[in-house]
Amino acid sequence: MKNLNRLFVASLMLAGVTAQAQDKNNPWAITFGANAVDGGRVSAAGPFADQFSNYFNAKDNWSIIPSVSYVNVSRYLGDNFSFGLTGSVNKVDKFVDARATRPGDYPVANPGDLMYYGIDGVIKYSFMEMIGTSWFDPFLHIGGGYTFLGDASAGTVNGGLGMSFWFTENVGLTLQSTYKHSFDDTRTPNVDVATHLQHFAGISFKFGGKDTDGDGVYDKDDACPEVAGLKEFNGCPDTDGDGIQDSEDKCPNDFGPKELQGCPDTDGDGVIDIEDACPEIAGPAAFNGCPDTDGDGVADNVDQCPEVAGDKDNAGCPWPDTDGDGVADKDDKCPEVKGTVANNGCPEVTEEAIKKLNAYAKTILFNSGKSSFQKQTYTVLESITGILNEYPHAKFSIEGHTDSDGSDTLNQKLSEERAAAVKNYLIEKGIDASRLESKGFGESKPIDTNKTSKGKANNRRVEVLLVK
Repeated sequence: MKNLNRLFVASLMLAGVTAQAQDKNNPWAITFGANAVDGGRVSAAGPFADQFSNYFNAKDNWSIIPSVSYVNVSRYLGDNFSFGLTGSVNKVDKFVDARATRPGDYPVANPGDLMYYGIDGVIKYSFMEMIGTSWFDPFLHIGGGYTFLGDASAGTVNGGLGMSFWFTENVGLTLQSTYKHSFDDTRTPNVDVATHLQHFAGISFKFGGKDTDGDGVYDKDDACPEVAGLKEFNGCPDTDGDGIQDSEDKCPNDFGPKELQGCPDTDGDGVIDIEDACPEIAGPAAFNGCPDTDGDGVADNVDQCPEVAGDKDNAGCPWPDTDGDGVADKDDKCPEVKGTVANNGCPEVTEEAIKKLNAYAKTILFNSGKSSFQKQTYTVLESITGILNEYPHAKFSIEGHTDSDGSDTLNQKLSEERAAAVKNYLIEKGIDASRLESKGFGESKPIDTNKTSKGKANNRRVEVLLVK
């Protein structure tokens, strides 16, 4: 008996070590406690009413030893079914020794302190899930086993009722009554085993569930089995405590509202801090949460002139206008000379300038019949060069004309050569060749009569025209 008690104590220690709290679905359970063997009234009594009339008469009919006297180990199979084995020991000192000769007369005697051993397989069906509680667990059970009573032994078919009261999700009190029907029932001690009732009362421990991360949610139900978390998130963590589990939290380490996916918005501009280029200064989403103080469409954080409206292509700063003519240097073809917007920042060639050019051009003198200049003409050409330099992007056409002396062919050639001579001189003095063109019209465009010397002198001329 001492060895059996030691076995039960060892089982209790094992359950205490392996049982893990807060899991109603642990697959293994161990129960141990006391058992009582009813004295066999269910087989001794004749009328059915008499068989269970002394069900609670423990004093007269139950045999009990003052020790841990049974242990049950079971495993959950699924769908509310479990299977287990029960081992029990007792000493029968109360036995209904014969069928009554009169109704209600069922004498109880000691058959000789017969040792009782039972080993039984149990299939249990729990109603706890059906009734929707977590603490009250009524159940039915059926099974079979083998019972030793003194020198006799017999197989039995078993069935019964029971209930468990769970103090926690893993520890509870179990009460159970089992009807053991023997097919070798002459009710003779040491010869056969009578059909009888056996009652059990014990402490149950459920265990065996695995909780790798120790968060109280077992692996089979834990969406994050290797990271400690919370029950409400199926075992997944909420590191920043904002009510959003980390897997759905865009900022798992920073507290933030659900409408911003768990991210903070320090400046309250509706742009979360991790996407806000200016997290402490409110600004529109279009500028990644940064303001645009000068309203030029360039956010302050990239605007090199944040308080002066400028151009996006110039980092938010206004383009320089060196000559102050209203045309930015980048678009100004004459950035250092004040001009007009219409002429791309260059000065417009005035009518007065054209008159002056042509006044000078009329005084250009060539050697007779040639395209070479007379000496006094170089001063005039210098003056023309100076005027052209005042309009560095204007284009001009230099046109040569002759009087009617000589053949048309010679006059045409001479007019072309004289216009070209003026053009070449100007190019040599630094005027861009792309700004100049030259033409000759011979005697075809007279401006005076060719019948007088004065008229012929007027017709022999060079004109400078603005090309628009």
